[in-house]
Amino acid sequence: MKKDSDRLTILVSSTVYGIEELLDRVYVVLIQYGYDVWMSHKGTMPVLPDRSNFENCISAVKDCDLFLGIITPQYGTGMPHKGQRSITHEEMLKAIELDKPRWILAHDQVVFARSLLRNMGHDTAAKRESIAFKKSPVIDDLRVIDMYEAAIRHDIQVQDRQGNWVQKFVTPQDAQLFASAQFYRYQEVEEFIQKHLANHSAVQHQLDGRGQA
Repeated sequence: MKKDSDRLTILVSSTVYGIEELLDRVYVVLIQYGYDVWMSHKGTMPVLPDRSNFENCISAVKDCDLFLGIITPQYGTGMPHKGQRSITHEEMLKAIELDKPRWILAHDQVVFARSLLRNMGHDTAAKRESIAFKKSPVIDDLRVIDMYEAAIRHDIQVQDRQGNWVQKFVTPQDAQLFASAQFYRYQEVEEFIQKHLANHSAVQHQLDGRGQA
């Protein structure tokens, strides 16, 4: 899927319910700084009609330059079979798998719930699955904690973690401030992307060389 312009593209990945004001604020900030913003809430996601929602969203993760993930107390939906991860969760995992340059926001309620459950001995996804959890307005699915742990690279030793900064937020203003502080230096971000891609190309070249040896 080709982009419509030469501007850097940011995919904003999140649920929508309950954070419409936050998304509106973030969208305005990013547009003002010159980015091409892909956001389902604003109808700017590139969509092909012969694909499922999931396929379109994963394609957007692959094609974007930058990934801005927002983890909220609402887990999200979109997958057809019970027990499958939500589309927002799958977008997060795909961005990590592809090592996309990414910035992540996580709501304070998600961070607090994780800390509380860890203190009660539920410190892994498997242990949390055993909890008789009832959906509530505070948190509707404990897998939002799985998303947070994926974002902080909980599966990797602390000293080896990279790309694991997750910014806690409470209000839409908090999220707007983070987006503004991170993305207002468009040229620096563009230079970072070029360096990031060059490093990936060099690593891939080394791996290809070893495979041919």
